[in-house]
Amino acid sequence: MGLTGVDLARLGPSAQRQVLEKLGKQAAAKESKYHNEPDSRGKLRFDSKKEARRYDELLVLLRSGKIRDLRLQRQYTLQESYITPEGERVRAIRYVADFSYERPTMPDQNGTVHWVPVVEDVKSRATRTAQYEIKKKLLLERFGISIKEV
Repeated sequence: MGLTGVDLARLGPSAQRQVLEKLGKQAAAKESKYHNEPDSRGKLRFDSKKEARRYDELLVLLRSGKIRDLRLQRQYTLQESYITPEGERVRAIRYVADFSYERPTMPDQNGTVHWVPVVEDVKSRATRTAQYEIKKKLLLERFGISIKEV
């Protein structure tokens, strides 16, 4: 049940002001935590314009054969979930990469080209949190993969 103009008129000036303030706050779009603007490419939604632009760049590299196996939002389990001796379940620790793909190495002495995994994360100063830094170290220790920050 919403308020109509007639209902609002029955309220005193102070109450009217409070109602209008509350309605104004609800109507205002929620601002992003990191002040980024979401963007999309077709059905794909990105957290920021910077991330969407990086996707465009990676697509060009993929189509030209310079990278392969491009994946978005790939999940890495850094620590499995477990149950404590007291019976409490502790959730798994996961890292979700913005992008992951494979890039070729220079040919070895036999002329063989190897493909190495690359994990990319689009970062700004604000998104380089302590939690991110810990997950970055765990990814390197557990999988031997360094995160490339763009």
